Amino acid sequence: MTTTASAITTTTTVADRPGKARNRILWTLQIVLGLFFVIASGGPKLIIPNTLMDNAPENLTISFGLLIFIGVMEVAGGIGVMVPRLSALAAAGLSVLTVLAAGTQAFIADKPAMAIFPLVLAAIFAWITYERRATLTQLRSVLAR
Repeated sequence: MTTTASAITTTTTVADRPGKARNRILWTLQIVLGLFFVIASGGPKLIIPNTLMDNAPENLTISFGLLIFIGVMEVAGGIGVMVPRLSALAAAGLSVLTVLAAGTQAFIADKPAMAIFPLVLAAIFAWITYERRATLTQLRSVLAR
């Protein structure tokens, strides 16, 4: 009986390894992309919005208030994707935001080639949302209390 329990434990441990590797990949992506959205994408929109409006002619069609709102959403999503309980919800929000960014690049800025990067980010955030979907259920149960 002890031998069987030992064999089952070994099998279970071997079966858990791909999950651990996927979890590490997900957290690495979440941290890198979260920092990207806080530091490189959303941060400049909040710190130096006037300079961005002056230097990027495609932003002239976007109002100043909308630029600030997008910056706040990017920073909030970047922080949220690094918080375990909020990661799926934040990734879903960033997925929608990056699809809208791709649409802006393709149709408003008239640079469809620039829409590829936001679409790749949207796919990555959709994958993170799918993999972290258990946190959505946990968050719903916490909010229902």
